[in-house]
Amino acid sequence: MTRNDRYEALRTALEQDPDLDVTAREGALFVRLTRFAFLEGDALAVRLPEGRADDLIERGIAELLRQDPELKARWVTIADTEDWSELAAEAHELASGHAPGNRS
Repeated sequence: MTRNDRYEALRTALEQDPDLDVTAREGALFVRLTRFAFLEGDALAVRLPEGRADDLIERGIAELLRQDPELKARWVTIADTEDWSELAAEAHELASGHAPGNRS
């Protein structure tokens, strides 16, 4: 399965989530007007709280893409497709206005 196939599978799963608040447009995933995930080259980019993003970066799971200081969040990229679903779900929670948990 290619990375594009994995992204499409992730997109489909999130769009079918019970709250039905995820839409795909402009090559990204959104909750209402808030973008929370997109493909950045071969990696998945997600927006996470600073502390969570920093932890993932320190452990070598993610790389910093850019900071969003006003929202106290960071965009990080995740290369390992095995982590995409969990971290996209956390980014989805954050975009929905909830604080995501630390699961990995």
